[in-house]
Amino acid sequence: MTLIYFILILGIVVFIHELGHFLFAKKAGIYVYEFSLGMGPRLFKFNRKRKVKGKDGKVTYEPDETDYCIRLLPIGGYVQMAGEEVEADESIPADRRLQSKPWLSRFMTMVAGVMFNFLLAIVLLFFIGLINGVTLDSTKLVNIDSSIYPTLKEGDRIVKIGGKMVNNYDKLALELTVQGNKKFDMEVKHANGNKEIVPVEPKEVLDENGELLGYDYSFQVDGDDYHSLWGAIRYAFGKFFSMIEQMFFTILYLCTGTLSIKMLSGPVGIFSVVGQAASGTAPFLSLVSLLALISVNVGFINLLPFPAFDGCHALFLIIEKIKGSPVSPKIENTIHNIGFLLLMLLMIYITYNDILRLF
Repeated sequence: MTLIYFILILGIVVFIHELGHFLFAKKAGIYVYEFSLGMGPRLFKFNRKRKVKGKDGKVTYEPDETDYCIRLLPIGGYVQMAGEEVEADESIPADRRLQSKPWLSRFMTMVAGVMFNFLLAIVLLFFIGLINGVTLDSTKLVNIDSSIYPTLKEGDRIVKIGGKMVNNYDKLALELTVQGNKKFDMEVKHANGNKEIVPVEPKEVLDENGELLGYDYSFQVDGDDYHSLWGAIRYAFGKFFSMIEQMFFTILYLCTGTLSIKMLSGPVGIFSVVGQAASGTAPFLSLVSLLALISVNVGFINLLPFPAFDGCHALFLIIEKIKGSPVSPKIENTIHNIGFLLLMLLMIYITYNDILRLF
């Protein structure tokens, strides 16, 4: 079942992303060769029938121009549009090619995948909040070991970890991950508004085989519970933006060396996380939450201005807008091809580390 859940989660995230590109391309009148889920060899394809009304008023059904395909490897997908290639496809009318469309239509087509991923995440988070209730302000201290922290009280809030601001659980979890097993200072805000800096010494938590499970800080955090429509809306948008913030600082810490690249996970790592979510006490909501998290991650990564990502396509369009003329298609495609090669090498390295963690 883990494999089925894995394929479903990745399939939904990729489908929603590519659907954004596809719908905006169709709306702009761009000729779309293929809408594909997965990568590698094609398993099967089909064409929709579209209604065509003749001059005599007679309605007929003709195959749609787009091939809808499922491919072998469920790790990606793409929408192939006329005008993306270096050499123009003369069999496609000029006014159906990507380059012929207004700047805003092209820009929206490039970023629509990210928009749809973010929208999916917000809808899923709202659903979780509506069904399960939500916990807001998740930096409130509970279950404090008073022998270690005699001045802390239930309800005090963590505001800094190692000098870095934290205002939600996702940022707190990231900063604790950065600290690892090192001693660090935690700034706490008391109920009366006074602040205090408290030293924290993490203790390793090991499983029966001596493997590291995590760290015990001799306290826990909790928030305020809400079961309402407004609470679900607050949770959906609050959690979404906290995920975005966490992703931003994760990328920043990776670039600065604060976090090791070995902490990244690829398909193998995601497969393991899916298995853990499916075996938990509330598997359905855990899998829905994981789907929202992966959708945010995919959207955010694609927004980065790195070659082969949607963000880089958008960046070239912004450059075009500033300079008043398009970037050479040959130069742009060369940059994207180099970026794609680097991404494949990175994916191989990440997958290798994921496999090592399994043994």
